[in-house]
Amino acid sequence: MRNKTIYFLGGLFFLLGIGYLLYPLSKDLYKAEWSSETLEAKANFLKQTIAKADSNQPNIILLLADDLGYHDISLNGSQFLQTKHIDAMAKEGVYCSKAYVSSPVCSPSRAGMMTGRYQQRFGFQNQLQPRYLANRLEYFGFKAFVNSYPWDIKWMNPVPNKQDIKEQGLPPTEITLAELLKKQGYATGMIGKWHLGSAPYSVPHKRGFDYHYGFYASHSLFAPEGTEGVVDLHNEKDWTDSYIWEGQRNGNHAVVRNGEVIEETAYLTNRFTEEAVQFIEQNKDNPFFLYVPFSSPHTPLQAPEEYYNKFAHIKDPVKRIYNAMIASLDDAIGVINNKVKELGLAENTLIIFLSDNGGAAYTHATDNKPLKGGKVTTFEGGLRVPFFMQWDKKLKADYQYDNVISSLDVFTTICAVANVELPKDRVYDGVNLLPYIQGEIEGKPHQELYWKAGVTRTVLKDNYKLIFTENGTQQMLYNLEEDPYEKNDLAPQFPKQVAALKQAHFEWSKDFPKADWPAVVRFAYNDGKREYYFDN
Repeated sequence: MRNKTIYFLGGLFFLLGIGYLLYPLSKDLYKAEWSSETLEAKANFLKQTIAKADSNQPNIILLLADDLGYHDISLNGSQFLQTKHIDAMAKEGVYCSKAYVSSPVCSPSRAGMMTGRYQQRFGFQNQLQPRYLANRLEYFGFKAFVNSYPWDIKWMNPVPNKQDIKEQGLPPTEITLAELLKKQGYATGMIGKWHLGSAPYSVPHKRGFDYHYGFYASHSLFAPEGTEGVVDLHNEKDWTDSYIWEGQRNGNHAVVRNGEVIEETAYLTNRFTEEAVQFIEQNKDNPFFLYVPFSSPHTPLQAPEEYYNKFAHIKDPVKRIYNAMIASLDDAIGVINNKVKELGLAENTLIIFLSDNGGAAYTHATDNKPLKGGKVTTFEGGLRVPFFMQWDKKLKADYQYDNVISSLDVFTTICAVANVELPKDRVYDGVNLLPYIQGEIEGKPHQELYWKAGVTRTVLKDNYKLIFTENGTQQMLYNLEEDPYEKNDLAPQFPKQVAALKQAHFEWSKDFPKADWPAVVRFAYNDGKREYYFDN
């Protein structure tokens, strides 16, 4: 009898243990909900459409690189290649030497730029995530058997369910740059990577763009794997690489035209360029806004053979193909700029170029040195990006502007140039850069900038930059004027400065909503002396 009881209890505990491990972690706690009042206010504002734009209104072209690091271009000291077309934008226009993005990862950075608002104001705090932990067994199995360093899957309970994951993206309450310019009578086109959601209310052709060609996800294959004339490289140095290739051209990685999936075999950087040129030609007689978010040099590592062959002197195959991709991107920038000049549109076209975040050092394709860190981190290597503005005879040529600016300023500057009225029911965080650059307004565009993702918070104010976590596990203070490469942590020496900056950060974010979805991973960065952690 005693043995039967023991066996029964053992079996019961075993079943309870299995149930504990396999019990789903997803809960209906992350359902997307929006204020009906705000939705109505937005709809009423956008209804006030101008029938036709003034033909003298300037054209706007916004060119965005994907994961292009500050030092990945020759103007900023690349040791591998000459980016003559990107560098030419600085020679022909304004080079902003201290440009920061609002997030060190793709999708939150784009959300801020497209709205002119800190993305935390509307819950877009973390990177869009295609999946979360299914159960505890998956978590413990991952921890026990997978070496994912420098990525560490965070323990989360609960997590979003499948439907809520599909609905992640730019909330319909937000007003995009394209929606405002379309209201102003502009033809609006987007060619490239969206990464702001694939729900019906999030996709480009439902957010103000008359035309979209590209894809919705964080990445897509530049060409189908094995395409003749294209070199493919699976990067064993990068733990995320298997996931990158796994997507192929499926689901949100598919190439679409205004929401319809199409077959595309040509190299995407080339196709984006061709589509951009076609849009310019079709709309050259009327004001247009063209947004071209390239997917290069984000992984997967694929490059046309003609570019790959130019870099045989680079022995590291990862760095070789990465720089070949940048060379291809540089030529694409040149083709678009030359088309503007060829059509006689240069004096009536503002062109802005920047990257969505710093270089992805974890791929080992780049390292952002001498800047510290890279993508995902809020060190300078993750937040500082190349940024140029070009407008023939309207902006100074070969001019360097050295005050701190933000990618949020892209929105506000473009709206000012296009004479767009902004709605009064929301806060805008970007500023119009032109009066500052042209010397019409003295002082700095920003007294401080803020960042937040998960428990990680960062503030830059008066040359002091504080990085800290809400749970107190780490805090670092740097004086960027004296220490631009963040080598000397001043936090132990200046506790009052640390406290003041923390208070400024909490004051900034006190009324913000919670994140609409949680961060999935914690990222480790090691500078050889110390390890730092960042949520993503």
